[in-house]
Amino acid sequence: QVQLVESGGGLVQAGGSLRLSCAGSVRTFRSYFMGWFRQAPGKEREFVAAISGSGLHTYYADSVKGRFIISRDNAKNTVYLQMNSLKPEDTAVYYCAADQGARGVVVRKTPDGYEYWGQGTQVTVSS
Repeated sequence: QVQLVESGGGLVQAGGSLRLSCAGSVRTFRSYFMGWFRQAPGKEREFVAAISGSGLHTYYADSVKGRFIISRDNAKNTVYLQMNSLKPEDTAVYYCAADQGARGVVVRKTPDGYEYWGQGTQVTVSS
């Protein structure tokens, strides 16, 4: 069983930055593909970014490309999401997710591509 704990959410003005962290309680953290998703009220959970176990491969939603950066520190069992130039439409609960299976990139951009989920952290961007 993998436990994921997100932190770093909060209230920020448009144009500001936040860094989210997700700590995983597993020894083989580097074997897990990690993703960030978000869900706004009344909307479906949507893909934000993902990173391979080694950290060599990263993927982004078009809506955040150039503004958000996903990274990981396997020595600390932690994945990060640096969010810059935040917009009000980035307001949502942000979830990190982990999966150890062999899945294609297309599936990795959907919630179905992950087995384990954190509890989420709220990000609110004011205009």
